[in-house]
Amino acid sequence: MIRFENLSKSFWVRGRQKVVIDHLDLTLPTGRSLALLGRNGAGKSTLLSIIAGALPADTGRVISDGTISWPVGLGGSFHPQMTGAQNVRFVARVYGVDTESLLHFVKTFAELGPQFYNPVKTYSAGMKARLGFGLSMGIKFDTYLIDETTAVGDARFNRKSRAVFHERMRGASSIVVSHQMNTVRAFCDSGIVLNRGKLEYFDDLEAAIDRHLKLNG
Repeated sequence: MIRFENLSKSFWVRGRQKVVIDHLDLTLPTGRSLALLGRNGAGKSTLLSIIAGALPADTGRVISDGTISWPVGLGGSFHPQMTGAQNVRFVARVYGVDTESLLHFVKTFAELGPQFYNPVKTYSAGMKARLGFGLSMGIKFDTYLIDETTAVGDARFNRKSRAVFHERMRGASSIVVSHQMNTVRAFCDSGIVLNRGKLEYFDDLEAAIDRHLKLNG
C-alpha cells in the first residue's frame, strides 16, 4: 500500500513557481501494475523520486507498509567510476541481500559480457538501463518503480524483461512510467494519470490511456 497525504512539490523555473504535485490525497491499490501517464514535464519522474524517498516533498508525506525500489532508469544512481559488478556489490550490501546471488542474477540478466567489469562511465545509456533494470529485478521489493527502461535492447531481450517483470509482479506492485503505449500495455493492468498536479486513478488501463490521450492529444 502507498498513500499520499497532502503531497505537494513545486520548482522555481525562470523566476516562476511551477507546481508539479498539488496537494495529493490518494491511496494506490496493492498488487497492481500501475501505468503513470502524463505529458512531458508533468512531474512523473519527480513523483517517483518522492515515493522512493530520493526527493523531499514541499508538504505532506508518502506512507507505505512495504519496501519500495529506487526509480529504475535513473542512470545517475550508479557510481560512474565503479564497475557494474562493483555497483551491484554495493547495492547488495545496502539492501542486505546475498552478494553472490545478486551478482549472478544481474550478470546473467543484463548480458553485458566483459563490460560488466568495466567502469559504468564507459556504458551506453542502454547498457546502464539493462544494468539498472536487472539490479532492481534481482532484489525482491513490495513495490517496483520503473522509469522508461523496460524497452531496452532487441525483441528477445524485451521478451525476457517482460517475463522477469511479470514473475516479480506475482507478489508485488509496480508503478511504471513510459511514453510508449505498447510498453504500458505489456507491463501494466491499471493506470494513474498526472495532470496539472493532480492524479486520477483508473482500474481499467485502457480508460487511463484514453484519458491521457485526450488530455494530451
